[in-house]
Amino acid sequence: MVSTTYSTYEQIGIREDLSDAIYDISPMETPFMSTVRRGAPAKNRFIEWQKDSLASATAINHAYEGEDMVALTATPTVRLRNYCQINAKGIIVSGTANAVSTAGREKELAYQIAKRSKEIKRDIEKQLTGNLASSAGTAATTARRSAGFEAWITTNSVYGGTAGATDGADGGFTAAGTVTAATDGSSSNLVTFTEAKLKSVIALCWASGGQPTTLMVGSFNKRKVSSFAGITTKFTDFNNSAASSKGLAIVGAADIYLSDFGKLQVVPSRWSRDRTALVIDWEYWSMHYLRPFFVSEIAKAGDAEKRQLLCEWTLCSKNEGASGKHGDLTTS
Repeated sequence: MVSTTYSTYEQIGIREDLSDAIYDISPMETPFMSTVRRGAPAKNRFIEWQKDSLASATAINHAYEGEDMVALTATPTVRLRNYCQINAKGIIVSGTANAVSTAGREKELAYQIAKRSKEIKRDIEKQLTGNLASSAGTAATTARRSAGFEAWITTNSVYGGTAGATDGADGGFTAAGTVTAATDGSSSNLVTFTEAKLKSVIALCWASGGQPTTLMVGSFNKRKVSSFAGITTKFTDFNNSAASSKGLAIVGAADIYLSDFGKLQVVPSRWSRDRTALVIDWEYWSMHYLRPFFVSEIAKAGDAEKRQLLCEWTLCSKNEGASGKHGDLTTS
């Protein structure tokens, strides 16, 4: 280049070339929260329900002619409870920050509210699927907490080894009715997820009266499931899409597992624990809101806009015996 050439390195006043878009690849899938039934609105800081079961079937139930009646001892129902927990995020944006012209969003306050809403949804998904105990809370020092899926499962739970693994426990109807979390087994007792292990959990669910339709696993064990023999043909009908002339496209990962007791959709989850495979009968789970998502305007204190985004919810395990889990699985 000639030494006197005027180039952009000396030029003043070049307009910035900032894209009017914000690229965020943070995952937003919430498969449990998106699938679980929305139950009736909660009316208290906890919800309650009952479960029951029939006596075991017997082959010797027969009476002789004229025999006097023998009254059986009736068993009461079990009264259960889960607490509504509050998920909240606070937002403060200065008046100037909300007034200036910004790329990728019109108003900074609205953008921050939308962003925090997505974060809360991811938090709830992790809590719904997790091994989390419930808490009744206290007035000022302890937050209420909803027990997660893993903590509820006791009837059809299978673990990798024997060192340390114990089920959680629902409180029945104790004074607080709280649910304790399961105790994980020792890290030295983790086992590889196999088809035989999956079959054992599904069989337990079926024997208890459940009809699970979903297997939810983390990324590592999703790849394990993809190699199971029970995975149905890896073709999916895309309604005559352009994928092929026959409307079929190859699916590279397992979507449906065909068990001895029905089909299960295999769902990868970013937020459930990879060490646990969740076998879910959706019929017996629901999510209840005491206060659905809403934004409160907080009193101004200076030149800033304040908002609090929150919701209050709980998980109802109508009868945990319809679902199951396999814990203590390897994750690498």
